[in-house]
Amino acid sequence: MDPFFQAAMEEARRGLAEGGIPIGSVIVHQGKIIGRGHNRRVQKGSAILHGEMDVLENAGRRSAGVYRQSVLYTTLSPCAMCSGAILLYGIPTVIVGENQTFLGEEALLRSRGVKVEVLQDPSCVEMMKSFIASHPELWHEDIGV
Repeated sequence: MDPFFQAAMEEARRGLAEGGIPIGSVIVHQGKIIGRGHNRRVQKGSAILHGEMDVLENAGRRSAGVYRQSVLYTTLSPCAMCSGAILLYGIPTVIVGENQTFLGEEALLRSRGVKVEVLQDPSCVEMMKSFIASHPELWHEDIGV
């Protein structure tokens, strides 16, 4: 398994262990992880701390050039909010763990020139299916249903 995707999975598991939603993300620049994050909406009482938003926050303030040379790994297809941040910062490549449990704005990202690769990782799919079955109210809140 790609070590960067593995790091995103570790973040998702960390979020689950904290009582949150198991979505993890890392951002990689020039072969090095510059930020790690996971969905912390429950843990922080936040409206916006999806995994991708958390990873950007944790990466800290970076120049536009850094983002334009980075790859974002996320365990779940990015929603509209997270896709907007990806577009805003010009991140050219997004590696997605799975989009079976939730299909985000992949078409929008691709239409704007972002390379989106979906792995359909079985462990990632199972983790989300299990979480959604166990905590439908948290899941619906997270995706705005």
